[in-house]
Amino acid sequence: MKKIALIYGGDSSEWGISVLSGKHVATCLDPARYEVKELLLRNGQWSVCDPAVKDVAVPVKPFIPSDLKKFDVAMIMIHGTPGENGILQAELEKHGVPFTTCSSRVSAITFDKHACKKALQGVGIPLAPEMFLHRGEAFNPEEVVEKLGLPVFVKPNDGGSSFGVTKVKRQEDLAAAVAAAFSESDDVLIESFIPGRELTEGVFNRRGEIIPLPVTEIIPHNEYFDYEAKYLGKSDEVCPARISEEVAHTVREQTRRIYQHFGCRGLIRCDYIVTESGKVYFLEINPVPGMTKMSLVPAQIRAAGMKVSEVLECLIEEALSV
Repeated sequence: MKKIALIYGGDSSEWGISVLSGKHVATCLDPARYEVKELLLRNGQWSVCDPAVKDVAVPVKPFIPSDLKKFDVAMIMIHGTPGENGILQAELEKHGVPFTTCSSRVSAITFDKHACKKALQGVGIPLAPEMFLHRGEAFNPEEVVEKLGLPVFVKPNDGGSSFGVTKVKRQEDLAAAVAAAFSESDDVLIESFIPGRELTEGVFNRRGEIIPLPVTEIIPHNEYFDYEAKYLGKSDEVCPARISEEVAHTVREQTRRIYQHFGCRGLIRCDYIVTESGKVYFLEINPVPGMTKMSLVPAQIRAAGMKVSEVLECLIEEALSV
């Protein structure tokens, strides 16, 4: 029986979603095959959590990080820092503990939206025009509008779950939107609005083969796919998406190329916008996608006729083979 350290929590605004992801994953791991210990990592403090409580993290006792060496695999379910940006991965690499996500280097690049898009330039994947701001750097709203037009999306460069994201339609609202994004990150990305349909696709590695999951179309009830749309039911998520086979093929091919280009491991999800003409723009990678009961990837797994437990087993196998 393999010993699994299931790590959730983290230090970003997404930590509550991370707990829900971890708790759901814990119910999907076969107890006949895996001995699972749920660990909460929050503000640098480690705790063992009560597995009997299914929807919240209840610390039971402190945990010593050096004891991670006693586990066969660490399953990372932290969204945001330190589990999605490579910090936790680097610590596990240092201790020689296999884990279920991309390497520390790949995690750092893919979680950084600006760095990720820069790394994809020249790969032949359409990208939305952007401007990048670092904390303390002056910016001119007129210059933003001149370069990117309106509307624009203002978002934290290394955040998820739509925290700090604003769709800006008026130049005079840019400053407040940038301030909101800086409340979540030291860097801010401003991107041109690309009108179209929002698509997303998860992929994972199964014994050396990149397995695509069915593409989902996201139809938010609000103006865009914000926190309420993602987690409070204010969106329609159609899986498989009602799109042409040509568009579906393009999404699958771009996701496969991105996975290979970065040398990803484990399970990732890529987000796109497809225009009326059928051009598919890449938005971002989710290197540790949400795995709550209502998250996109579990729905894609079900639509593929698979069980979440099957995919988790593939992630554990891959981690052990690295």
